[in-house]
Amino acid sequence: MRQLAPEFRAYEWAPPTDEVARIAGIDPSQVLRFDQNTPPLPLPSTRPGAIAGALARVSGYPGGGYRRLRAAIAAYAGVEPENVVLGAGADDLILLCARAFAGPGDTVALPPPPTYPLFRIAAQLAGATTEPGSSRSDEPGSRVLTFACRPNNPTGALDALPDARPLVVDEAYFEYAGESAVPLIAEDDEVVVIRTFSKAFALAGARIGYALAAPETAAELNARQAPAPVSSLSAELALAALAAPPDVAPVVEERERLASALRALGLDPLPSHANFVYVPVDDGAGLGDRLLRQGMVVRASPQAIRISVLDREDDDLLVEALARVLDRPSPVAAAGGRRVRTLRATAETRIAVRLALDGASRVRVASGAGLYDHFLEQLAFHAGFDLVLEGAGDLETGEHHTAEDAALALGGALDRALGDRRGIARYGDAVVPMDDALARAAVDLGGRAQAELRLERDPGLAGHVLASLAQSARAAIHVEASGRDDHHVAEAAFKAVGRALRVAVRRESEGLPSTKGVL
Repeated sequence: MRQLAPEFRAYEWAPPTDEVARIAGIDPSQVLRFDQNTPPLPLPSTRPGAIAGALARVSGYPGGGYRRLRAAIAAYAGVEPENVVLGAGADDLILLCARAFAGPGDTVALPPPPTYPLFRIAAQLAGATTEPGSSRSDEPGSRVLTFACRPNNPTGALDALPDARPLVVDEAYFEYAGESAVPLIAEDDEVVVIRTFSKAFALAGARIGYALAAPETAAELNARQAPAPVSSLSAELALAALAAPPDVAPVVEERERLASALRALGLDPLPSHANFVYVPVDDGAGLGDRLLRQGMVVRASPQAIRISVLDREDDDLLVEALARVLDRPSPVAAAGGRRVRTLRATAETRIAVRLALDGASRVRVASGAGLYDHFLEQLAFHAGFDLVLEGAGDLETGEHHTAEDAALALGGALDRALGDRRGIARYGDAVVPMDDALARAAVDLGGRAQAELRLERDPGLAGHVLASLAQSARAAIHVEASGRDDHHVAEAAFKAVGRALRVAVRRESEGLPSTKGVL
């Protein structure tokens, strides 16, 4: 086996989630990863149905040169299918370009540090040596390849493109920046642009990406690529994602809000054009280790930490943790207590829940189940919970599966948040009038599932959703609701259950709420 250069260092991953959980003393589901620069959840298009056809044919090889996928990528990128080169993620394409352009004795120019380490790794695996590049060609012909990272990882900077050729531009975070080198390939056959489905398209686990180049260059790269570089399942997931590309505007907005909160802590994050922020600090490794021991993983280097943007709720948890570690006042509202995170995934739906029982009625429900999302929001709000429930389901068949699984997921999260139920009030009741409707509810959190529901009117699934909640929460829920309007009757019922839960989950003592001593 050919020896690697003495200075070669392999790519270093952060500790896996189960190891972080062990160090922090928490359940793995509660670990927050701010180190991967990927969205917290897959896109709605990423569902079992998207790959059902490919799965039925998975015994065979991908066929036809991925023509449908090449055409879809070309349409998205504004090029032609013959400009497209496929790979198992951007990393595979970086390695492909390095071995296509460089070999032993050659020199490859890298972006100025700090930058993505795979450029160095790819060049060294090809047998080449590396040196920092610049914005111009100092010695024409002295470097057989120049890499550019735009936006740069880990800083998020959008620097000017180098003049050097051949030039490979890593645009993994292109969607967040809006600027691209792709127009150059129409007139310059020495420019290659690499993109990925791992970031904005939330398909990191599928390992799929693409390069764009002039037809002749793309043909040469394809000749050097594996015959079937991506799986048929990954290809179908990418096709589904391209059919409904994500809107990254909320991520960009949250990035700026997070940066503002970090500045309020006395930190100084650099301007970013990606889905992360880079924060110079005196001891990045030490700060990263202290956060890891609280179950939060950032990408740490000696003089900085890089923080992936997730969403407001999770980002605020990180800001809180930083405030504790730095012993400074937190600029964000404190998160609720008795918190859990759960994920329920079936062949029909995927529902992620973040629940805090001791909350402040900060609620967001978005499963796509319309009216029933609204009812669950009302229940959580009146219970005083903090709740984020997000998901996707087979709504093309109706709301039933999604509404049912959203309730099952919420009930399961409630069950986990209650733990052994020690110290809770256990029982709660409430009466809620709503215009023409009147609802009475009583709940028992003693651990036995029962649903006694009498809704005089039901818009369709309200009773079933409450029964599903009782089942997975291991709660007895009794409801009587009457009135003239279907919506009002059901909404009053959900509000009454929420008000009853507010009482039942309240902490009252240290013991079990049962004379038997067990639940």
